[in-house]
Amino acid sequence: MTKVQTSVDNWFVNHLPALETFMRVSFGIVWIIDGALKFEPGFSMIDTIRSAAQSSPSWLAPWFNFWINLTNTAPPPVGAIEILLGIALILGFLRKIVYILGFLYSLLVWSVPEAFGGPYVAGVSTDIGTGIIYAFVFFLFMIANAALGQSKMSLDYIIEEKFPSWRRLAEIRGIKFG
Repeated sequence: MTKVQTSVDNWFVNHLPALETFMRVSFGIVWIIDGALKFEPGFSMIDTIRSAAQSSPSWLAPWFNFWINLTNTAPPPVGAIEILLGIALILGFLRKIVYILGFLYSLLVWSVPEAFGGPYVAGVSTDIGTGIIYAFVFFLFMIANAALGQSKMSLDYIIEEKFPSWRRLAEIRGIKFG
């Protein structure tokens, strides 16, 4: 192993908590921007779902019809949800709950308006959608939280100092190996 490779490896290891915080805050900014764009005049969740339904196989029609009917009665506040997720990520507030809800919400976005990344037609499909990638990022944050423990650069840390029981809401308890 070269000296340069060792120093690069050591730098990453020595800065893991700060890197995790940087990634969490950066991801939060992305979610705020994404949520804010949902308030633009041209955005319509019902149109997005209808478009996804039209480009999906017919056997998925009941799935999309359920969501179209639900959206017709009560339009989902997707922009507000995404902005709140972004704020919680930036502040490091209720991290365990936010990571789990963000994971589930991302899967929901991937399965409904993104139509599982479809259409899956030869020559048309170019990727599987962004929702599934977001779900993986939230899952990786859960793993990082379990591995690294408390994040001193979070609102949760400040609250945990005064109320230790807050830890149940904020931290994924890691397992000590060896």
